[in-house]
Amino acid sequence: MIHQYQLGGYNIVLDVCSGSVHVVDEVAYDIIGMFETHTREEILSDIEARYADREDVTAQDISECYAQVEALKEAGKLFAPDTFEPMAGKLKEKTSGVVKALCLHVAHTCNLNCSYCFASQGKYHGDRAVMSFEVGKQALDFLIAHSGSRHNLEVDFFGGEPLMNFDVVRRLVDYARSIEKEHGKHFRFTLTTNGLLIDDDVIDFANREMSNVVLSLDGRKEVHDRYRVDYAGNGSWERIVPKFQKLVEARGGKNYYMRGTFTHANPDFLNDIRQMLDLGFTELSMEPVVCAPGDPEELTQEDIAVVMRQYEQLAELMLERDREGRPFTFYHYMIDLTGGPCIYKRISGCGSGTEYMAVTPWGDLYPCHQFVGEEKFKLGNVWDGVDNTAIQGEFAACNVYARSECRDCWARLYCSGGCAANAYHATGSVRGVYKTGCELFKKRMECAIMVQVARAFGGKR
Repeated sequence: MIHQYQLGGYNIVLDVCSGSVHVVDEVAYDIIGMFETHTREEILSDIEARYADREDVTAQDISECYAQVEALKEAGKLFAPDTFEPMAGKLKEKTSGVVKALCLHVAHTCNLNCSYCFASQGKYHGDRAVMSFEVGKQALDFLIAHSGSRHNLEVDFFGGEPLMNFDVVRRLVDYARSIEKEHGKHFRFTLTTNGLLIDDDVIDFANREMSNVVLSLDGRKEVHDRYRVDYAGNGSWERIVPKFQKLVEARGGKNYYMRGTFTHANPDFLNDIRQMLDLGFTELSMEPVVCAPGDPEELTQEDIAVVMRQYEQLAELMLERDREGRPFTFYHYMIDLTGGPCIYKRISGCGSGTEYMAVTPWGDLYPCHQFVGEEKFKLGNVWDGVDNTAIQGEFAACNVYARSECRDCWARLYCSGGCAANAYHATGSVRGVYKTGCELFKKRMECAIMVQVARAFGGKR
């Protein structure tokens, strides 16, 4: 299977199952497009007629180009067959019972009142609560006990707003550091925060202990303050931006992400990216809102068309800034065309509910943070482990081949079937397909590949 597209002045051909990316001229592009559905004679005749007015394209050129396409096919770099389906689920079988990451919900409460919050302003459809040190300690013990031979373990301090329970965060990190050596483990911590409670103490601690810090900023002041308001209705932009700038500067401009959300109010999110760049931030992410149908923040079809153009313009902006010596990173355009995840990971998915789980303030386990509060998805708790094996089995069986819509999708080995939570909230099934998310993802992949192509060619077209 191949995927062909033209973007940024390049004719790009992706061979889905080999992972090969080809940048070709017009003749090769047209030949490849006909290769599997027409005979050699039909292709040569059609291409010769199509380029009859081109003095620089001869019949011999076309014949030689056809032979080169044939050679690529024989080498397994074009039209490679899909031989991966028998592997689907093998990685999860191999790592059954092994947990590598936890999302600790240290605070089911928040000091902001964002209307688009999937977590119901941090309460997750329940009561406000904070995690005790004892529950968090047991969660870390659970992770170590179920991590098998893994050395690196991931823990994300999440909320709500985790800095509303900062003392417990610090104590849990101290506890983890005190036991990791004896167990042959190394903890890598992440903190996700809205920034209101950042101070010098938080900055020093985060820069010492956090492998990554995720900072919530929606870009332009008017966009950010439209939704990210406190309980008095006041915007938070002016209060958090200086704190974010101070934290990022102290981190040397590395190991952080500005994480924004775009909605119906700002499908032109590239203007928010530009604002973040003007503020000095260069590690950026802007996520499309995921909400119930009919929600005022929902992206319309007209918005989607705008977003698609914005993704293309974002790619051009990245290349422009590269040329100026002012590069920046966009999370969704991070792609490694020379290696990347192994094929088992590509087809098995994110590992939610198996390798990765979320822990509520009272110690309940859920497949991931987006399922917290959905009682039927509760897996168990950090004392007794997983007892809802039926739900865990459903997640274990959730791979790219478990979704019929994914089988013929060119992007399947990049998205691994997509987000189970988004699929569930859109379709009622973790094996469903969130179609809007799919379309946006495919556009992001096209743009990400084009950026890498342009960089490989030094910007030449």
